[in-house]
Amino acid sequence: MSNTRGAEARLAAAAGGEAKAPRTERGRRTLRKLLDAAAEEFGEKGFHEASVSSITRRAGVALGSFYTYFDSKDALFRALVADMSEKVRTSARSALHEGMGALEIERAALAAFLRFAAEHKEIYRIIDEAEFVDPASYRAHYETIAARIAERLRAGAAAGEFRKGLGELEAWAVMGMNVFVGLRYIVWGGAETTPEDLAAGVNRLLAEGVLRR
Repeated sequence: MSNTRGAEARLAAAAGGEAKAPRTERGRRTLRKLLDAAAEEFGEKGFHEASVSSITRRAGVALGSFYTYFDSKDALFRALVADMSEKVRTSARSALHEGMGALEIERAALAAFLRFAAEHKEIYRIIDEAEFVDPASYRAHYETIAARIAERLRAGAAAGEFRKGLGELEAWAVMGMNVFVGLRYIVWGGAETTPEDLAAGVNRLLAEGVLRR
């Protein structure tokens, strides 16, 4: 029973509280199908051209099932942004392990994000559109990521690997670099390079800066 409740809580948390928590395994699968179908629909058509009926067709569920979990298309969109934010977090965390140095952590976290973005390029369009569809979700997405980076930078400083005084400003700068590297090389493509090579290049910039020494 505790595992079932835990799964319900994780799925509801990933949906940012916008989805009505499913109580059965079948319900969790249906909610997952709706979120995945919404990612495709919003990613291809954008929020305003997307429709609930098209999302349910993609998901292979009845139209009435949609309203079991969401009150509106807006609620689904907000849940999707929260779900994608959670996936970004878990993809980065899964790449980290005990004993990594501070720079190695940044490299591994970025490589994991770039791999995730390569498989889910729609995340860029959806998150960008959130700025206008639901600004609170848009801001929360980036504030949450920046807070995690700031925590890692401070931990690196405490371990003596990074300089002291790193915090929010540096975290937003690192995040901006990571996001736009992903946009240029993963979403736009056209360059023969891997997520690992891209992450290594950004890592060198973090380690060495741009000044000639």
